[in-house]
Amino acid sequence: LVSVSHATHVSPAALLIKMKQMPKTEDEWKKKLSPEQYNILREKGTEMPHTGKLLHSKGKGMYACTGCGAELFSSDTKFDSGTGWPSFDNPENTENVELKKDFLHGMIITEVICKKCGGHLGHVFNDGPTETGKRYCINSCSLEFKKAK
Repeated sequence: LVSVSHATHVSPAALLIKMKQMPKTEDEWKKKLSPEQYNILREKGTEMPHTGKLLHSKGKGMYACTGCGAELFSSDTKFDSGTGWPSFDNPENTENVELKKDFLHGMIITEVICKKCGGHLGHVFNDGPTETGKRYCINSCSLEFKKAK
């Protein structure tokens, strides 16, 4: 069962084509993604801070998952956290984002995962400067920017 949010602008036929193109094996993922994207999305890696192509992006539009194209974050929720990774205060579509406890370097933190493809996106922290109090710290490599029309 696939649910399509009213916020998406994809026809049901286009969605079915996109679903069929989703890699099913790790070998298929390796062919689809660059080595850095594979390391981050599939092996839960992290890009070096201050190196991501979308860190200073200020355009209006939508940030989608590099692995599958699921819409994740609106540019309206992006802010400069000073941490070296693109930061957002809230997902655009919570149906596309999964939060999972992660045990990283002896700390318990919350991992952000794309619900559609299972790709690792980054982590969320409770120290954001907006009214949500959240800072979704997301790897640029996990995102593609779709400029608003």
